[in-house]
Amino acid sequence: MIEDSEATGFTKEMYDKARSPHGTVDNVMRCQSLRPHTIAGHMAIYKSVLHNPENVLPFWFLEVVASYTSIINECLYSLTHHFTNARRLIKDKEKSEAIYAALKDHAPEKVFSGKQLALLNYAKKLTENVAKMDETDMEPLRAAGCDDGEILEVNQVVAYFNYSNRVLNGLGVTTEGDVIGYYAEDE
Repeated sequence: MIEDSEATGFTKEMYDKARSPHGTVDNVMRCQSLRPHTIAGHMAIYKSVLHNPENVLPFWFLEVVASYTSIINECLYSLTHHFTNARRLIKDKEKSEAIYAALKDHAPEKVFSGKQLALLNYAKKLTENVAKMDETDMEPLRAAGCDDGEILEVNQVVAYFNYSNRVLNGLGVTTEGDVIGYYAEDE
C-alpha cells in the first residue's frame, strides 16, 4: 500500500477523495493504491449505499446490516469499523451490546422483530446462499411491511459489503493505522 504521505498524481487525487471525516485514508482504500482508479468506484458505491441522506432506513440499522454481513463473511476489518459506527449512532451501550451479541450468535431474533428482523434474515441469505435467492424471498419482507425501496437499500448494503469483505479478506487488510469508525465520537 502506498502511504498517504508518499502518494502523488492520480493516487493522491483518489486519496484526497477517499479521506474519512477524520482526515485519514483508511486501509480499505489504501489497499487499492496500486490501481487507484478502483478507489473512485469503491467510494461511489460506499457513499451511495451507506451514507446517502436519501436512504429511508436509519443509518444505525444500515450499519447493523453491514456488520451482520461482515460477521457472516468473517471480515474483522469491516466489522470493527462498522459496528463502531452502529454503536455511535445507537447511543445506547446496553442496546448496542445486545445487538452485537445477537449478531455474533447469528440470532438477530433475540433483539429484532418485524421489518428489521425480516431484513436481517434477507441479508443473511443473500450473503450465505445467493444462488438460492428467488422472488419468494421477497414475501416475508413484504409481509413484515418492507417496501421495495427498503429492500433495495438493504440489498445494496449487503452487496457492497460482500464485495468489500472479499477485497479486505482477500488482500489480508487489517485496521492497523486506521482511525476506527466513520463518525466522530460526539455525533
